[in-house]
Amino acid sequence: MGWLALSPQEWDAVRLSLLVSFWATIASLPLGIAVAWLLARVSFPGKALVNGLVHLPLVLPPVVTGYVLLLLFGRRGPIGAFLAETFGIVLAFRWTGAALACAVMGFPLMVRAIRLAIEAVDPKLEAAAGTLGAGRIATFLVVTLPLVLPGIIAGMILSFAKAMGEFGATITFVSNIPGQTQTLPSAIYTFTQVPGGEAGALRLTLVSVAIAFGALLVSELLARRAQARVGIA
Repeated sequence: MGWLALSPQEWDAVRLSLLVSFWATIASLPLGIAVAWLLARVSFPGKALVNGLVHLPLVLPPVVTGYVLLLLFGRRGPIGAFLAETFGIVLAFRWTGAALACAVMGFPLMVRAIRLAIEAVDPKLEAAAGTLGAGRIATFLVVTLPLVLPGIIAGMILSFAKAMGEFGATITFVSNIPGQTQTLPSAIYTFTQVPGGEAGALRLTLVSVAIAFGALLVSELLARRAQARVGIA
Protein backbone atom coordinates (compact mmCIF):
# COMPACT_ATOMS: atom_id res chain seq x y z
CA MET A 1 0.00 0.00 0.00
CA GLY A 2 3.02 2.27 -0.28
CA TRP A 3 1.55 3.83 -3.42
CA LEU A 4 -1.07 5.51 -1.20
CA ALA A 5 1.58 7.66 0.50
CA LEU A 6 1.29 11.27 -0.63
CA SER A 7 4.35 13.11 -1.90
CA PRO A 8 5.25 16.56 -0.48
CA GLN A 9 3.80 18.22 -3.57
CA GLU A 10 0.54 16.30 -3.14
CA TRP A 11 0.37 17.28 0.54
CA ASP A 12 0.84 20.89 -0.52
CA ALA A 13 -2.16 20.59 -2.84
CA VAL A 14 -4.29 19.09 -0.05
CA ARG A 15 -3.30 21.74 2.49
CA LEU A 16 -3.81 24.55 0.00
CA SER A 17 -7.26 23.25 -0.97
CA LEU A 18 -8.34 23.08 2.66
CA LEU A 19 -6.96 26.58 3.30
CA VAL A 20 -8.62 28.07 0.23
CA SER A 21 -11.96 26.35 0.89
CA PHE A 22 -12.00 27.38 4.55
CA TRP A 23 -11.38 31.05 3.89
CA ALA A 24 -13.68 31.11 0.85
CA THR A 25 -16.50 29.83 3.08
CA ILE A 26 -15.80 31.96 6.15
CA ALA A 27 -15.19 35.19 4.24
CA SER A 28 -18.39 34.90 2.21
CA LEU A 29 -20.64 33.81 5.12
CA PRO A 30 -21.62 37.26 6.51
CA LEU A 31 -22.49 38.57 3.04
CA GLY A 32 -24.27 35.31 2.23
CA ILE A 33 -26.50 35.61 5.30
CA ALA A 34 -27.24 39.26 4.56
CA VAL A 35 -28.12 38.64 0.90
CA ALA A 36 -30.23 35.58 1.77
CA TRP A 37 -32.21 37.59 4.33
CA LEU A 38 -32.62 40.46 1.87
CA LEU A 39 -34.00 38.16 -0.83
CA ALA A 40 -36.21 36.27 1.59
CA ARG A 41 -37.71 39.13 3.62
CA VAL A 42 -37.46 42.39 1.67
CA SER A 43 -39.33 43.50 -1.44
CA PHE A 44 -37.55 46.12 -3.52
CA PRO A 45 -37.29 47.21 -7.16
CA GLY A 46 -34.79 45.08 -9.06
CA LYS A 47 -35.04 42.11 -6.69
CA ALA A 48 -35.21 39.69 -9.62
CA LEU A 49 -32.08 41.28 -11.08
CA VAL A 50 -30.18 40.91 -7.80
CA ASN A 51 -31.33 37.31 -7.52
CA GLY A 52 -30.14 36.66 -11.06
CA LEU A 53 -26.73 38.22 -10.41
CA VAL A 54 -26.29 36.15 -7.24
CA HIS A 55 -26.98 32.92 -9.11
CA LEU A 56 -25.14 33.87 -12.31
CA PRO A 57 -21.95 31.90 -11.43
CA LEU A 58 -24.05 28.71 -11.40
CA VAL A 59 -24.99 29.03 -15.07
CA LEU A 60 -21.86 30.69 -16.47
CA PRO A 61 -18.94 28.50 -17.52
CA PRO A 62 -16.44 28.61 -14.62
CA VAL A 63 -13.72 29.76 -17.03
CA VAL A 64 -15.82 32.83 -17.85
CA THR A 65 -16.17 33.64 -14.15
CA GLY A 66 -12.42 33.26 -13.69
CA TYR A 67 -11.71 35.50 -16.66
CA VAL A 68 -14.08 38.20 -15.34
CA LEU A 69 -12.28 38.03 -12.00
CA LEU A 70 -8.96 38.39 -13.81
CA LEU A 71 -10.24 41.47 -15.65
CA LEU A 72 -11.52 43.04 -12.43
CA PHE A 73 -8.98 41.90 -9.84
CA GLY A 74 -5.86 41.44 -11.96
CA ARG A 75 -2.94 43.83 -11.47
CA ARG A 76 -4.26 46.01 -14.31
CA GLY A 77 -7.92 45.59 -13.45
CA PRO A 78 -9.80 48.50 -11.84
CA ILE A 79 -10.27 46.78 -8.48
CA GLY A 80 -6.99 44.86 -8.54
CA ALA A 81 -4.93 47.94 -9.36
CA PHE A 82 -6.62 49.91 -6.57
CA LEU A 83 -6.00 47.15 -4.00
CA ALA A 84 -2.38 46.74 -5.07
CA GLU A 85 -1.54 50.46 -5.10
CA THR A 86 -3.49 51.39 -1.96
CA PHE A 87 -3.14 48.37 0.32
CA GLY A 88 -0.46 46.25 -1.37
CA ILE A 89 -2.98 43.42 -1.82
CA VAL A 90 -2.47 41.24 -4.90
CA LEU A 91 -5.01 38.52 -5.64
CA ALA A 92 -4.18 37.32 -9.15
CA PHE A 93 -1.90 34.27 -9.20
CA ARG A 94 -2.02 34.03 -5.38
CA TRP A 95 -3.81 31.57 -3.09
CA THR A 96 -5.95 34.47 -1.86
CA GLY A 97 -7.18 34.87 -5.42
CA ALA A 98 -8.09 31.19 -5.46
CA ALA A 99 -10.10 31.77 -2.28
CA LEU A 100 -11.91 34.67 -3.96
CA ALA A 101 -12.71 32.58 -7.04
CA CYS A 102 -13.99 29.71 -4.89
CA ALA A 103 -16.06 32.10 -2.78
CA VAL A 104 -17.71 33.53 -5.90
CA MET A 105 -18.49 30.06 -7.26
CA GLY A 106 -19.87 28.76 -3.97
CA PHE A 107 -21.79 31.91 -3.02
CA PRO A 108 -25.02 31.03 -4.92
CA LEU A 109 -25.25 27.64 -3.19
CA MET A 110 -24.73 29.23 0.22
CA VAL A 111 -27.30 31.96 -0.39
CA ARG A 112 -29.90 29.53 -1.71
CA ALA A 113 -29.62 27.18 1.28
CA ILE A 114 -29.83 30.03 3.80
CA ARG A 115 -32.63 31.78 1.92
CA LEU A 116 -34.79 28.64 1.92
CA ALA A 117 -34.19 28.27 5.65
CA ILE A 118 -35.23 31.88 6.31
CA GLU A 119 -38.34 31.53 4.15
CA ALA A 120 -39.33 28.47 6.20
CA VAL A 121 -39.44 30.55 9.41
CA ASP A 122 -42.95 31.70 10.25
CA PRO A 123 -43.02 35.50 9.81
CA LYS A 124 -45.49 35.64 12.72
CA LEU A 125 -42.66 34.74 15.09
CA GLU A 126 -40.64 37.70 13.85
CA ALA A 127 -43.71 39.95 14.00
CA ALA A 128 -44.31 38.90 17.60
CA ALA A 129 -40.77 39.92 18.50
CA GLY A 130 -41.40 43.25 16.81
CA THR A 131 -44.51 43.89 18.92
CA LEU A 132 -42.33 43.40 22.00
CA GLY A 133 -40.10 46.24 20.90
CA ALA A 134 -37.34 44.32 19.12
CA GLY A 135 -35.88 45.94 16.02
CA ARG A 136 -35.09 44.12 12.79
CA ILE A 137 -31.51 43.35 13.78
CA ALA A 138 -32.45 42.17 17.27
CA THR A 139 -35.29 40.06 15.87
CA PHE A 140 -32.96 38.43 13.39
CA LEU A 141 -30.30 37.68 15.99
CA VAL A 142 -32.66 36.40 18.68
CA VAL A 143 -35.46 34.76 16.69
CA THR A 144 -34.49 34.10 13.08
CA LEU A 145 -30.82 33.19 13.34
CA PRO A 146 -31.24 30.26 15.79
CA LEU A 147 -34.05 28.84 13.66
CA VAL A 148 -32.10 29.04 10.40
CA LEU A 149 -28.85 27.71 11.88
CA PRO A 150 -29.26 24.28 10.18
CA GLY A 151 -29.70 26.09 6.85
CA ILE A 152 -26.59 28.18 7.49
CA ILE A 153 -24.60 25.04 8.23
CA ALA A 154 -25.91 23.42 5.05
CA GLY A 155 -24.98 26.51 3.04
CA MET A 156 -21.47 26.55 4.50
CA ILE A 157 -20.92 22.89 3.70
CA LEU A 158 -22.19 23.34 0.14
CA SER A 159 -19.91 26.32 -0.35
CA PHE A 160 -16.95 24.44 1.15
CA ALA A 161 -17.57 21.41 -1.05
CA LYS A 162 -17.89 23.60 -4.14
CA ALA A 163 -14.60 25.31 -3.25
CA MET A 164 -12.84 21.96 -2.80
CA GLY A 165 -13.88 20.91 -6.29
CA GLU A 166 -13.55 24.22 -8.14
CA PHE A 167 -11.21 24.09 -11.12
CA GLY A 168 -12.17 26.30 -14.06
CA ALA A 169 -12.43 29.66 -12.29
CA THR A 170 -9.33 29.14 -10.14
CA ILE A 171 -7.01 27.95 -12.89
CA THR A 172 -8.08 30.91 -15.08
CA PHE A 173 -7.66 33.51 -12.34
CA VAL A 174 -4.62 32.21 -10.41
CA SER A 175 -3.12 29.62 -12.79
CA ASN A 176 -1.73 26.26 -11.60
CA ILE A 177 1.47 27.00 -9.66
CA PRO A 178 2.68 24.10 -7.45
CA GLY A 179 2.87 25.10 -3.81
CA GLN A 180 1.20 28.46 -4.42
CA THR A 181 -2.08 28.10 -6.31
CA GLN A 182 -2.25 24.39 -7.18
CA THR A 183 -5.34 23.00 -5.46
CA LEU A 184 -6.54 19.39 -5.51
CA PRO A 185 -8.47 19.62 -8.81
CA SER A 186 -5.53 21.37 -10.49
CA ALA A 187 -3.08 18.78 -9.16
CA ILE A 188 -5.30 15.93 -10.36
CA TYR A 189 -5.53 17.53 -13.80
CA THR A 190 -1.75 17.92 -13.90
CA PHE A 191 -1.24 14.25 -13.06
CA THR A 192 -3.58 13.17 -15.84
CA GLN A 193 -1.50 15.11 -18.37
CA VAL A 194 1.86 13.44 -17.65
CA PRO A 195 2.92 9.85 -18.36
CA GLY A 196 2.76 7.70 -15.24
CA GLY A 197 0.69 10.20 -13.34
CA GLU A 198 -2.28 7.89 -12.90
CA ALA A 199 -1.24 6.81 -9.40
CA GLY A 200 -0.93 10.40 -8.18
CA ALA A 201 -4.30 11.32 -9.71
CA LEU A 202 -5.90 8.32 -8.01
CA ARG A 203 -4.38 9.17 -4.63
CA LEU A 204 -5.64 12.74 -4.75
CA THR A 205 -9.03 11.57 -6.00
CA LEU A 206 -9.36 9.31 -2.96
CA VAL A 207 -8.36 12.19 -0.70
CA SER A 208 -10.98 14.42 -2.34
CA VAL A 209 -13.69 11.80 -1.84
CA ALA A 210 -12.69 11.31 1.80
CA ILE A 211 -12.75 15.05 2.53
CA ALA A 212 -16.11 15.52 0.79
CA PHE A 213 -17.66 12.56 2.61
CA GLY A 214 -16.26 13.77 5.93
CA ALA A 215 -17.69 17.23 5.34
CA LEU A 216 -21.13 15.75 4.68
CA LEU A 217 -20.99 13.71 7.89
CA VAL A 218 -19.92 16.73 9.92
CA SER A 219 -22.66 18.88 8.39
CA GLU A 220 -25.29 16.26 9.22
CA LEU A 221 -24.06 16.04 12.82
CA LEU A 222 -23.97 19.82 13.27
CA ALA A 223 -27.40 20.25 11.65
CA ARG A 224 -28.94 17.64 13.96
CA ARG A 225 -27.45 19.32 17.00
CA ALA A 226 -28.68 22.71 15.83
CA GLN A 227 -32.18 21.33 15.22
CA ALA A 228 -32.25 19.73 18.66
CA ARG A 229 -31.14 22.97 20.28
CA VAL A 230 -33.96 24.99 18.77
CA GLY A 231 -36.50 22.22 19.32
CA ILE A 232 -37.06 21.21 15.72
CA ALA A 233 -36.02 17.57 16.02
